[in-house]
Amino acid sequence: GGQFENQQRAMNRLMIIGPAAIGLILLLLYVTFRSIRLALLVICNLPFALIGGIFSLFLSGQYLSVPASVGFIVLFGVAVLNGLVLVSRIAQLRDEGLELGEAIRKGAVDRLRPVLMTASIAIFSLMPMLLASGTGSEIQKPLATVVVGGLITSTLLTLLLIPAVYGWFEKRKAEAEM
Repeated sequence: GGQFENQQRAMNRLMIIGPAAIGLILLLLYVTFRSIRLALLVICNLPFALIGGIFSLFLSGQYLSVPASVGFIVLFGVAVLNGLVLVSRIAQLRDEGLELGEAIRKGAVDRLRPVLMTASIAIFSLMPMLLASGTGSEIQKPLATVVVGGLITSTLLTLLLIPAVYGWFEKRKAEAEM
């Protein structure tokens, strides 16, 4: 087979690997939190990472390719890690007896720097790939574009959306227990 056929086979494999990776991430989050709600809360960040990655490909005039698809898998891992750091801190504070609003506020403040540092380090480390123009850059650029664009959106939304949704989930849980 030629290059086109090889790329098609790789994309077909990625169409299986991507959802399998997300499923495995969800399972690991469930095992970690022992709560489907908290696992889903962390996973809810992935659509925003996806939107950021797709938008950055569009803005840069690139298309979905095998390297870009690999970039999405990397992006999902970092986005989940950032969400995990935040949600686990809020849950820890709740377990220590803090009131819901205070746990959310303190957890978000406590994890602001680690979340921003993780995303910033990933973004800055990919800048050489993103700005490359020599041989091989057509492979590197889509991966870096997806990860950088997706991390920008997912990090902002991790810090803003996850605390709000955490509060909403907990209030619904409390109402259901009444």
